[in-house]
Amino acid sequence: MSEASCLASPFLYTNSGIHSDSFYASLIDSSTHKAQLRQIHARLLVLGLQFSGFLITKLIHASSSYGDITFARQVFDDLPRPQVFPWNAIIRGYSRNNHFQDALLMYSKMQLARVSPDSFTFPHLLKACGGLSHLQMGRFVHAQVFRLGFEADVFVQNGLIALYAKCRRLGCARTVFEGLPLPERTIVSWTAIVSAYAQNGEPVEALEIFSQMRKMDVKPDCVALVSVLNAFTCLQDLEQGRSIHASVMKMGLETEPDLLISLNTMYAKCGQVATAKILFDKMKSPNLILWNAMISGYAKNGFAKDAIDLFHEMINKDVRPDTISITSAISACAQVGSLEQARWMDEYVSRSDYRDDVFISSALIDMFAKCGSVECARSVFDRTLDRDVVVWSAMIVGYGLHGQAREAISLYRAMERDGVHPNDVTFLGLLIACNHSGMVREGWWFFNRMADHKINPQQQHYACIIDLLGRAGHLDQAYEVIKCMPVQPGVTVWGALLSACKKHRHVELGKYAAQQLFSIDPSNTGHYVQLSNLYAAARLWDRVAEVRVRMKEKGLNKDVGCSWVEVRGRLEGFRVGDKSHPRYEEIERQVEWIESRLKEGGFVANKDASLHDLNDEEAEETLCSHSERITIAYGLISTPQGTTLRITKNLRACVNCHAATKLISKLVGREIVVRDTNRFHHFKDGVCSCGDYW
Repeated sequence: MSEASCLASPFLYTNSGIHSDSFYASLIDSSTHKAQLRQIHARLLVLGLQFSGFLITKLIHASSSYGDITFARQVFDDLPRPQVFPWNAIIRGYSRNNHFQDALLMYSKMQLARVSPDSFTFPHLLKACGGLSHLQMGRFVHAQVFRLGFEADVFVQNGLIALYAKCRRLGCARTVFEGLPLPERTIVSWTAIVSAYAQNGEPVEALEIFSQMRKMDVKPDCVALVSVLNAFTCLQDLEQGRSIHASVMKMGLETEPDLLISLNTMYAKCGQVATAKILFDKMKSPNLILWNAMISGYAKNGFAKDAIDLFHEMINKDVRPDTISITSAISACAQVGSLEQARWMDEYVSRSDYRDDVFISSALIDMFAKCGSVECARSVFDRTLDRDVVVWSAMIVGYGLHGQAREAISLYRAMERDGVHPNDVTFLGLLIACNHSGMVREGWWFFNRMADHKINPQQQHYACIIDLLGRAGHLDQAYEVIKCMPVQPGVTVWGALLSACKKHRHVELGKYAAQQLFSIDPSNTGHYVQLSNLYAAARLWDRVAEVRVRMKEKGLNKDVGCSWVEVRGRLEGFRVGDKSHPRYEEIERQVEWIESRLKEGGFVANKDASLHDLNDEEAEETLCSHSERITIAYGLISTPQGTTLRITKNLRACVNCHAATKLISKLVGREIVVRDTNRFHHFKDGVCSCGDYW
C-alpha cells in the first residue's frame, strides 16, 4: 500500500504494523480538515496511544488551527497528567481563537496543577490579557515573567509591548521596548511599538520610531506597514502615504488583504475615493472592514449617492453590515436629501438586528430631519425606548434645523424631567433653534446656561450666538462677545458677523470681519462674495469692483447656484439659467406661466436683492433664471397635483426667490420644502415656516 493511500485514510492500515509516534505525527501534520483529525484520534485510542504527550500536543495544535477548540479541549482533558507542552498547546488554541477568558482560566488550572510555564507559555497568555484589556492580570503575568527568569526572552518582551499597547499604557510599552538590547530588537519588536503608538492616537511618535527602525536597516513587514499607513491616514498625509504604497508594490505585498484595507482607508480619508475604489475592486471578496472603509470614504467626501449604491451592492451580495456601514449609509442618505431613500433606509434598519441600537436611532433622526421630514424624525424618536443624550440631542437639533424653536425648547424641558444631562450638541441644537426663530433672549439664556453644566462653548456655539445677535441688529454686542472669547475666533464666527453686517449694511465692521476671514482662509470664495454683497447692498460699486478684481487675481470664481428636486425617488438638478434638460421647452413654458401668475398676484421683484449693478430689466431677467425657480417649474410638471415638492439648494435662499416661493405655494396649492445651506423653509399657503427670518 502506498504512503499516499495511508495518508488519505488512516483506517486502511489497521494491520500494517505501523504504530510509531512519528508516523502519526506526519498524519496529523498532513491532515486537511478537522474530520481527519477526529479519525486519527479514534485510531490512537484503538492503539493505546492516546496518552502520548507528543501526539496529543500535535492534535491540540492542529484542531485549534481549524477552529475546533471544543475537540482540542476534549483531547487535552483525556490526558491524566499533562506536562507543559499540552498546556501550552491548549492555552495557545484558546488564544488564537479569541477565547481569551478560557486561555486565562487554563493558565490558572496549570498553576494549580503545579506545572511550571516556559517561555512558550507567556506570549499566548499575554495576547489573551491584551485581548481582554485586562491590565491587572497582565501585570501579574509580567511579574511571573520576572520571577521565572524570562525577562530577557525577546518573544515574551514583544508580547508585553503588545499587551501594554492594548491597555493604552504606552509608557510601559516603551519601557519594555527600551529594555531590549539593540541587537535583540526583531522586526516583531519594532512593529509592536510602532503599532502601539499608531493604534493609540499618537501617529507622530509612531512615525518617529518607524524612522529609527529604518535607520537600523530593519526591513518592515506587512504589519509594520499597516501601522505606518494608519499613522499617515490619521495625519491625512497623502504624499507620505503614497510613498508607502510605492514601497508596498516594490516588496510585492500589494495583494495582502490588511495592506489593501489600510491603503483603501488612507486614500478614502484623504479624499482620493477614485483611487480607493480601484484598490477595492482588486479584492475578489472584500471583507466587512473594506466595505465599510469604501462606503464611509464615499459618504465623508461628498459622494453620497455612490455610498448608497455601494451599500445596496453590499447587502445584495449577502455581506452582513454592522453599525459602521449602516451609519455611513444613513449619513449618505442625509446628504442626498431624498425622503424616499431615507424611508427605505429606515425600513431596512427596522428589519435588521440594529432596530433598537441607540446610536443608529439617533442617526436616523438626523437623517429624516435633513431630508425635510421632522415628523418622521419625531416618529423614530418616539419609538426609541432607551433614549440617551445623543438621541435627545439629535431630535432637538432636528427641530432647530426646521426653525421649530418652541418644540426644541419643550423637548429640552422633557429631557430635563427625564434626568438626562445635556451635552454640547444639545445646546448647539437649542441655539440653532433660537437663531432660526429670532429668539434672542432665549438663545442668550441657553448660551449662558452651558456654564451651569460645565460645558465650554466651542466655535459652533459662538457662531450661533454671534449670528443670533447680529441678525437681530445687536452688532456691537456680537462684536463684544467675539472680543471676550477665550479661544481664537474661527471662520464660522467671523463669517456670522460678516453676514450680519451685510444684512444691516454695517460696512466698516463687515470689512474688518472680512479681513479676519481672508487671513484665516484666503482661498474661500464665499468670503469675497459676502464682502462684495455687503458693498453692493450699500451701493458702493467701486468697492464691489475692487473685490471682483481681487477674486480674479486669485483665480476664485463665485459658486454657481444649483438646486435639486426629488421626483419619484430620483433627484433632478438644475443650475442658474440651465437649458440642458431634455424637457427644457416644457420647463421654460412653466417658468413663464409662474412669472405671469406672480405678476398677477402682485409680486414685485426687489431689484436691490440682485446685488449687481444692472439695469432693472436685466436684474429681473436674472432673478427669474435662479436655479430654484427652474427646479420648482420642473417639479410642478413632473409630479401629481398636491404632491409636496422637496428642493435642496447649494446656496442660501435669496430674498426674491423666498418671497416668490411663498406666493407660488399659494397659487399652485402645494407645500414646497426648501433646504438651503442654512436651514429648512416650509412654504405653504403663501407663508414660510421661518416667518421671513433667515
